[in-house]
Amino acid sequence: MSEDGSRFIRPKDLDNAQRSTWTARLVWRLEALAWDWLFWIPMSLMPLTWASNTVAAILKAAGPFTSQHRTMIRNLRMAFPEWSRKQVDEVARGAWETLGRTAGEMPQLSRMKPYAPNTRIEVVGAERLDAIRESGKPAVLIGGHFANWEVIASAICNRPLDAQITYRSANNPHIDRRIAKARHAYGINVLTPKGAGTRELMRALGRGQPIALMNDQKFNQGIAVPFFGYDAMTAPGPTRLAMKYSAPLVPLSCLRTAPGRYRVTVHEPFMPDADPDEDKAIYNTVLRINQWVEARIREAPEQWFWMHNRWPKEAWVKAGVIED
Repeated sequence: MSEDGSRFIRPKDLDNAQRSTWTARLVWRLEALAWDWLFWIPMSLMPLTWASNTVAAILKAAGPFTSQHRTMIRNLRMAFPEWSRKQVDEVARGAWETLGRTAGEMPQLSRMKPYAPNTRIEVVGAERLDAIRESGKPAVLIGGHFANWEVIASAICNRPLDAQITYRSANNPHIDRRIAKARHAYGINVLTPKGAGTRELMRALGRGQPIALMNDQKFNQGIAVPFFGYDAMTAPGPTRLAMKYSAPLVPLSCLRTAPGRYRVTVHEPFMPDADPDEDKAIYNTVLRINQWVEARIREAPEQWFWMHNRWPKEAWVKAGVIED
């Protein structure tokens, strides 16, 4: 527990494997030093729009030379087979720009809190968060890697809604704690690591507290559900938790409207599928979530995180974007 009352839970297995080697500890320190002086401190000192534009320009120029760019091109060609190569390339560059803005703005997220005069973050449907808070009942909030996904958590916690937020730990513990500190500064009180924090999430729901999770990335232990027409391994965890605690699923999305300016939308809550066959109910609910994510991506495809292996290689082969 920190001095401000926030809590940072880090999976021990991330550190234990390398903690005994002095070389790993040295590398972690050097990485953190570079992180601070080459990125975090400079971006903190710039005007917010400058920081956003700077990292966006860097990634837009450098991104196409990475292996992740090849992955992104394949994903885009598979999801939008009707697009020309020019359209694919434009959206790919836009996706690098989006990631750059997310990174460039992160050191200054505490200055971007919503619900304030002249805020940079507009929230549509905030009354739905109020209803969750006033009900005193559990809810499962789900989001995706749209635009700057960090501001979705800010919109939740600054309403205020005392939600337990999941996060993906950085491998470097020093950098991980720096990121956690920045997230606490914009309103998150409890950060729970994915996977390792399942018990924490269940305890929260049992207390009538909402939880918030991302539900748009590959999860190898998940279930195969169509996404842009091809099966993708998708996490059923949010659905299972909602079913177990009779809690609504509440989708949230984010759209960048200008550099450093966003619109977060709290969408209509819905209950998990009621099919008496539990497996079918889970499948149908996860499918509905995937369809919702897909619809949001189609609204602004350059503002989604296309760089990860969302689909298996077999889907790329089936779509004809690579050869077997």
